[in-house]
Amino acid sequence: MTATLLLARHGQTVWHAENRYAGVSDVALTDEGRRQAERLGAWAHAEPVDAIWTSTVPRAIATAAPACRVLGLEPHREHELRECDFGVVEGRTLAEFAAEDPAAAEAFRADPAAHPFPGAEDPRAAAARGSGALRRIAGAHEGQRVLVVAHNTLLRLVLCELLGIPLADYRRVFPQLRNTALTELRLAPDGSRPALLGLNLPC
Repeated sequence: MTATLLLARHGQTVWHAENRYAGVSDVALTDEGRRQAERLGAWAHAEPVDAIWTSTVPRAIATAAPACRVLGLEPHREHELRECDFGVVEGRTLAEFAAEDPAAAEAFRADPAAHPFPGAEDPRAAAARGSGALRRIAGAHEGQRVLVVAHNTLLRLVLCELLGIPLADYRRVFPQLRNTALTELRLAPDGSRPALLGLNLPC
């Protein structure tokens, strides 16, 4: 049996307005990010959600907290759902990096999977760990609906991995997952291709 996974990016953070890379950094939600989390909680209260999983990063945990509260559920936390480490670009913008190293920035834009930022996690490894985590979650919740709160780049890489899309195209095919918008995926734990039922659905 398949599980229905409702994938949500965490709420807006204080680095969002400047589009700074927030991977392993502990970046707080803004007031708007907290409101987005409350709206996600209200959505979860109105929809049948059987379980909630989050990454171990505080901004994802905080985003899931209202849904956990209204449903009376304890969240499961999965370290393999953490955001990618962006290396030297952590806390910076792509424009700032391009001003410092234009050739590396151009290589990243052309193929971000083959040319990640210096010191960054290999996107192929991130895609593998994230998709493996979702397969395990699907196996633990067959026939159920599960809210999974994680991160923009990690989820885009995972979607490509699961759907058979080249990782080099993750920024083009999935330019952005909006904060707390829902991506609905029907997934089995057996390695078969999932069904993408919805992308960036407002909660």
